[in-house]
Amino acid sequence: MLYLIGGVLSAALDVGLMQLLIIGGMAQLLAVSLGFIAGFLFNYSFHARLTFRHASRTAFVRYILLVGANYLLTMAIVALALGLGGSALAGKLVALPLVAANGYLLGKHWVFAKDASA
Repeated sequence: MLYLIGGVLSAALDVGLMQLLIIGGMAQLLAVSLGFIAGFLFNYSFHARLTFRHASRTAFVRYILLVGANYLLTMAIVALALGLGGSALAGKLVALPLVAANGYLLGKHWVFAKDASA
């Protein structure tokens, strides 16, 4: 449940900032990237301190790798949505559950695993 709360808060920050930047006239893919970065920073802090209660240099490096993979997945889905005549928001909403599932599984079993600090 705590993972879900952190994810919802991160997603709200991510999507909210993205939408504000797009409304403000920023290019859509740049707005997606900046929203993603803001959500990433909040998400790591939340999960390292509250959800998994395990922060280490190794965990942070692994988290960056996980976020990189999730970023590429997100950008591919948003670009596909834009290419099909949709919006960045539509692509982002499709990507969010995939990124969340990937983040939870790899976060629990690889990034924040207690033996990950070794």
